[in-house]
Amino acid sequence: MNKVILLFTICFFTITNIVAQEQNVQELDSVTLNWESTFKSALKKSKKENKPVLIYFTGSDWCGPCKVLDKKLFHTEKFKAIAEKDLILYEADSPRNIDIISPEKLEINNDLKRQFKIRSFPTLVFVDHKGKMIGYKKGLILTEYYYPFIESVIENY
Repeated sequence: MNKVILLFTICFFTITNIVAQEQNVQELDSVTLNWESTFKSALKKSKKENKPVLIYFTGSDWCGPCKVLDKKLFHTEKFKAIAEKDLILYEADSPRNIDIISPEKLEINNDLKRQFKIRSFPTLVFVDHKGKMIGYKKGLILTEYYYPFIESVIENY
């Protein structure tokens, strides 16, 4: 009798875990953001629309905190709503697998890392349409703490 209960419990939790993981994957796929393909186009769009540029410095294929931030901030409806209304987005990726992005984009991203003295990932840098820094947040913090910071940058722009 105990073996039957134990077997049933294991099956129940295994199935529950699989279903929960499938739902998380579907949620991630449903939120897509409009990341600019080049930094130059992000600045141009910033000037045209009078919005700050959010540069997201990440190591997309190796940085654990970046993956968490990507999932818990950038793949949410709340962030998408803010971004579509008030931000221009540019991802400055520094992957270990250099085949992920073009050599030209990698060079631009490395230049941006030097320009803004980026030493850790993830880092969010806000700039105006001229490329001047107007806000800076490095490291991973609780997702809810990013929103007041982002909103203050937008309000002061």
